[in-house]
Amino acid sequence: MNIKNHTIVVIGLGYVGLPLAVEFGKKRPVIGFDIKLKRIAELNKHYDHTREVDSQEIAAAKYLSFTGDVEKIGAGQIFIVTVPTPVDKANYPDLEPLENASKIVGKALKAGDIVIFESTVFPGATEEFCVPILERESGLIFNRDFFAAYSPERVNPGDKTHRLQHIKKITSGSTPEVAKAVDDLYQEIIVAGTYSAGSIKIAEAAKVIENAQRDLNIAFVNELSVIFNLMGIDTSEVLKSAATKWNFLHFKPGLVGGHCIGVDPYYLTFKAQELGYQPQVILAGRRINDNMSCYAAQNVIRLMLKNGINLTKATVGILGITFKENCPDVRNSKVIDMAREFESWGLQVKIMDPLASAQEVLDEYNLRLTQITPNAPVDSLVIAVAHTQFAQMTPFELKSLCAPHGKVVIADLKSIFNKSQLEDAGFVVFRL
Repeated sequence: MNIKNHTIVVIGLGYVGLPLAVEFGKKRPVIGFDIKLKRIAELNKHYDHTREVDSQEIAAAKYLSFTGDVEKIGAGQIFIVTVPTPVDKANYPDLEPLENASKIVGKALKAGDIVIFESTVFPGATEEFCVPILERESGLIFNRDFFAAYSPERVNPGDKTHRLQHIKKITSGSTPEVAKAVDDLYQEIIVAGTYSAGSIKIAEAAKVIENAQRDLNIAFVNELSVIFNLMGIDTSEVLKSAATKWNFLHFKPGLVGGHCIGVDPYYLTFKAQELGYQPQVILAGRRINDNMSCYAAQNVIRLMLKNGINLTKATVGILGITFKENCPDVRNSKVIDMAREFESWGLQVKIMDPLASAQEVLDEYNLRLTQITPNAPVDSLVIAVAHTQFAQMTPFELKSLCAPHGKVVIADLKSIFNKSQLEDAGFVVFRL
């Protein structure tokens, strides 16, 4: 199968799709499609609000064009679907974005075309859920008229070291010939190399367990944090000591949100339950991690009460609302759960984040971002996200943001500051 001269269409231009479109667009014709016309307008001006790709990189992709017009994607022969796969309020897979993308592609499919899915799904979703939609919308027959493949995304938002081209890529295809062609395709842009999985289902399963494994490791250290806090032991110091052993895995406690680690395990447990098996370990890890926001808030409240702060008149300042450091994405941020817990106790909450979109936070969570300054101090402070801008502050700069009354509680959830220095600055310190 010769696809060297084929045009690629990337469906969905978020954290996954845009870097992919840009890299391929440096080498061959690429059409980047997104239903958000504002996003298309920004990209046509070489502006990426996700900060994953800078304007020079977009400009360097000389074979790349952007569109929100579905009529224009019919010019492609390879379709790469990179839409989000979230969960609903009950933590069941929300496949609506994937369904809609499959309908759009299906209407544009022609004989000989290949559809590659990168969105994280449960094993079997490509062939059992997406392919029937493609067949219905196109009137074509799978593996005779068109073909499918799965190559899971491994993007790490905000990470400027482990970028798309430097992360090994898993590939697969619905026939051996397609698998080889798709693997060759990704080798055009992936410097780190590729790995051809034995089947689409294997590739799907490999992706979903990557994040489930990380979720469980973080859940373990989060549970240790709860136990050690009861013992009066600093978890960070314990982990530093244990890390002196060569095979110790150094994970840190923290809030687990975002659209990958905090979501993907539910895709696997959903499929397991559908097959009659009730997962134990995976769901236990999810329960622990989902509870950490409230746990952290309750510990701050306990220390505030212990230090004589009147909660009904107090203000808590939170530094950071994005789901991870140095990233503007606020989807599935667990900081929101913490803010809601503070509010349930009658506390006023002020949230500051230099990277998050104030409008997006307002639209998504009905919360207003603000500035926390010495002129508008707070009674307690939570460093929820380890943005570089926050990490570069000194303990005394942090203290200047707080009201000058006795001991002030600070929660350094990512342990980015020296505990003794925080205490010297006049803080009562809580860390996970």
